[in-house]
Order: sequence, then structure tokens, then C-alpha cells
Amino acid sequence: MDETFWHDKWQRNEIGFHEPRPNPLLTDNFAALRLPAGARVFVPLCGKSRDIHWLLEHGCQVAGIELSPIAVTGLFSELGLAPRISPAGPLVRYEAGHLCIWAGDIFNLTQAELGHVDTVYDRAALIALPAPTRMAYARHLVTITDAAPELLVSMEYDQSRKAGPPFSVDENALQHYYGDTFTLDRVMHEAVPGGLKGICPATESVWIMKPRHGSGALMKK
Repeated sequence: MDETFWHDKWQRNEIGFHEPRPNPLLTDNFAALRLPAGARVFVPLCGKSRDIHWLLEHGCQVAGIELSPIAVTGLFSELGLAPRISPAGPLVRYEAGHLCIWAGDIFNLTQAELGHVDTVYDRAALIALPAPTRMAYARHLVTITDAAPELLVSMEYDQSRKAGPPFSVDENALQHYYGDTFTLDRVMHEAVPGGLKGICPATESVWIMKPRHGSGALMKK
């Protein structure tokens, strides 16, 4: 993961990837996870996503991690929250109410530090990572969340037409990253209006991933 690339994006406020409202792929499909009231949702590489506002408004506890402290402080500011800030090893933890966000590299976040989560919501983390990093990310995510169920959004397009991020990640790739640990159920598949930044056609898929029996220890090897 190129940390300088993302730090520079936030420093220059080049955040076209940041959506001004909750993503309908979340709001239309979150109920399919069948979570209990007050469920704790982990959002990796969360930025200052409006999806977090929606999750909190719908009674969830939210944990997340984001590389840029600019994004983290922006998130709390937009929520009108004054976080308690404390060191957490190589990370910095920001907490207020039902929200806890770590600033730093996700690979430095441990299961002990994160604690229990009921589900993972990955809209723009996996597809933000180049291919050499994705398997390591998938393994790490399964480990720190103890293979919690996941709602994942993937994107597909002709990668030769545009270099990522976001990157094209098809079903075969997802099976490669997660198939040993989860069953993958595609609950939505639709074209991206206007294509990918107007360059080429693209589609998005929503996946509900549930752990296979006894899979919590998988991918920790």
C-alpha cells in the first residue's frame, strides 16, 4: 500500500472518491446481514465516509481504520463529535460515543486492539489496493475480525483502459482471496452510471460473505 499516495490525496483534498451521501449499495443491502440491534461494524480504510453516519444513525457501533489523520479528524468534526485521542502502539485511537477509529496502517491493527466485531463493511478498501497487497489484506482482515461476516462491494471494468485505484476485482479474484473462509453470495450487480469516471463501462457487485463452518482459524497460517 502506497501510504504517500493516500496521504498526498488527503493533504491536497483530492478526494473525488469521497461520496457526499451514504452509498445506496450499503443502505439497500445492509439488512441482508441480519445483524442484531447495536451490532458492531468494522469499516476498513474508511476515510470520512458518510456511510459511517448512516450506520451510527441506524443504531450500530462503528469501528474503523484510516491511514490519514486528516480524514479521521474530518469525520469526527462532520459528526459533531469531540474524540478522546490516545496512542495505540503504532496507531492513534480516536473515540467518541459509539465510534472508534484508528489512524494508521491497517496491518498494524491487531485483533486484541480491535476487539469483537459482528460484521465487516468493505466498500472501497479491497478495490483500493493493488493486486500484490490484496491477499495479505484479506488474510489480515480475516484474522483481526475472527472471520466475521462481511458486506463487500467489488468493481469490474477493463483494467487496460485505466490504471487503478479503484482496481477491477472479479468473482474469481474474490474466490481466491476469500473462498476458503467464506461462502460468497452476490446479492446485487449493476452498471456504474456513466461508467468509471467517464472512461469505460464498469459494474459494481454487492457480496454477502459468511464464514464456512470452522473457518475462523483459516488464513491465519
